[in-house]
Amino acid sequence: MQNDLIDRTFRLAVRILKMVESFPNTKIAHIIGNQIGRSGSSIASNYRAAQRARSRKEFIAKIGIAEEEADETVFWMELAIESGLLSSKKASLLLKEATEITAILTSIEKSAKNNLGKSAKVKGQATK
Repeated sequence: MQNDLIDRTFRLAVRILKMVESFPNTKIAHIIGNQIGRSGSSIASNYRAAQRARSRKEFIAKIGIAEEEADETVFWMELAIESGLLSSKKASLLLKEATEITAILTSIEKSAKNNLGKSAKVKGQATK
């Protein structure tokens, strides 16, 4: 799963950047394209950084950032569709992938937080 998600987030970033490159040269396209490009590539970089975390807390923080960026990417893609930059048909697979990755990262973050809480309780019990 870990390597698969590294690959999926990287491929999503590449696909998003290629999509942004196809936007017209307008003010709205620059604003939305810049935001999608930044958030879409940040998912992959933060997920990758989470895999190299030095602690559980650092892992949770990086996963949290990746999840926020994934959700933001979904928002900007929906805005691009609504503003007419993208057709919903053309963007549907990319939007679906971003939504799935958001859900996966949310689940990972929740599990990591639960595990951290359980670990803290176990340590607390051991010292009593």
